[in-house]
Amino acid sequence: MKSGFFLLFLLSQLFSAQQFQTPYEKGNGNRSVTYEEMVKYYDNLDHNFETISVENFGEDDNGEPIKVVVFAPLNSKKSPAILINNGIHPGEPDGIDATMMLMRDLAIGKISSNSLKIAAVQSYNISGMLRRGKYSRANQNGPEEYGFRGNARNYDLNRDFIKNDSENSRSFQQIFHYYKPIYFIDNHVSNGADYQYLFTYISTNKERLGKTLGDYFNVKMQPEILKNLEKKGILTTPYVNIHGDSPDEGFPAFMDSPRYATGYTTLFNTLGTVAETHMLKPYKDRVRATYEYMLESMNFVGENAAEIKKNMAESSAPLQPGNTYTLQWKLDDTKFQLIDFKGYEAGKKTSEVSGKPRLFYDRTKPFNRKVKFFDEYVSTKQITIPRYYVIPKSERKVIEFLKRNNIKMQEIAQDSAMNVELYRIADFKTVKNPYEGHYLHYETKARSEFKNRSFRKGDFLVSTKQEGVKYLLETLEPEATDSFFNWNFFDAVLGQKEYFSDYVFEDTAAELLKKSQVLKTAFEFKKIAEPDFAQDSNAQLEWIYKNSEYYEGSVNLYPIFRIL
Repeated sequence: MKSGFFLLFLLSQLFSAQQFQTPYEKGNGNRSVTYEEMVKYYDNLDHNFETISVENFGEDDNGEPIKVVVFAPLNSKKSPAILINNGIHPGEPDGIDATMMLMRDLAIGKISSNSLKIAAVQSYNISGMLRRGKYSRANQNGPEEYGFRGNARNYDLNRDFIKNDSENSRSFQQIFHYYKPIYFIDNHVSNGADYQYLFTYISTNKERLGKTLGDYFNVKMQPEILKNLEKKGILTTPYVNIHGDSPDEGFPAFMDSPRYATGYTTLFNTLGTVAETHMLKPYKDRVRATYEYMLESMNFVGENAAEIKKNMAESSAPLQPGNTYTLQWKLDDTKFQLIDFKGYEAGKKTSEVSGKPRLFYDRTKPFNRKVKFFDEYVSTKQITIPRYYVIPKSERKVIEFLKRNNIKMQEIAQDSAMNVELYRIADFKTVKNPYEGHYLHYETKARSEFKNRSFRKGDFLVSTKQEGVKYLLETLEPEATDSFFNWNFFDAVLGQKEYFSDYVFEDTAAELLKKSQVLKTAFEFKKIAEPDFAQDSNAQLEWIYKNSEYYEGSVNLYPIFRIL
């Protein structure tokens, strides 16, 4: 009796799988779904299965609603969630096709979510998916047609998670905070070297996760998921972060700063992986590898959800006022682990284009040897976590961003004077060419001082004792890699607004030197110490002006303040 029931169950699954075949499955293994087909397919699943729903969150820059398909087991209101992001680079559509099959298989009961809620962005970069063609991924082996990396406004959305120039990234933040996932997967396809591996991955940087969560993810969770993937014949290795050369001499772990998807989700202690199937492997194999990674992730997270949540909570414990927090990391090139690497012999041959030596990989000569994997980063810049940040109400853009990320803020009830730590921007560098719509700053240095300052009623006091403390630190501290300052939010403070006319200020400068012996002594000392200065009358007037009360105090004054 039981065997008969089981046979009927298998037959019903087979019928359902055939009835809800995806466009990819109906093709030849080298065809990716179109946007219209994808939307129609998920709407059909939603119509036929109680466990499947489609939700809209915000929109793409082209105005199309960003759709999230959700598998939710019955009575699963409190179930933890996995969030999957697809099509951030629609020329890398593996995840789009794999997730359609995954959701179908969950709906018909072929696979189990292990009591998890599975939320997947159908295609994050809709406008890029609609820009369908055959040639934009020149180094990729299939599918026949695919989307384009940039969105409607030509942004690479995987650089936009902090600066939020696109409607897409604002929509993602809504999605992320709505589902509060305990695991995040961002599906991609690699670019770079050639090797035997089908599946590579970027694990959220362990140092940025913190010791408790970083050790758990990198020592236990990710290795177990990958081991189960290898049992299915899918070769895996860390993302080979090297371009234009062979990986024989080793390669570093990728540092996913907050501009990237997993760098952003890390700010809220969510574990994350960027799945990077290898560009030169057949599309059919890449889709399968992506599907199996999502499946094995569901299996692990479902079985270990309580432990993951416990580690997430514990990792927040050190993030207390008065403790230190690292803003900048550097790869330690003295530390590495030797990993087995399955590659192809690399060499040089004469280019038929230039006649010069060019790199090539000889697939007739596979190898398996030890290579160096550099996966240790050291702290190069730390700050003390303040108790509060004070944000003037005039900084509306910052306030908007914080609110969108569920940061709790308290309005100051009346005009008040407070003793605060303030920063002056002492130095920074700026890229020569625009990067993702910005002239990005880097190597920023800020000088700290303490002063009593007046604040207005309606300015905001922001406590660091909240879930989003890492988001606050990484965006509001100007020296952080992806700070709001480095993304040009505060460039106006770098400019001087008031000036002087030399012929008028000459008399004023002379009077200032007469009235202040301290100023005069410093002035004379500078002339002795710097001969060029002693010969430059304009520089002398400028120096006196900038060291007098006539000079505005707001130049290079960072407009957000700290209370320790």
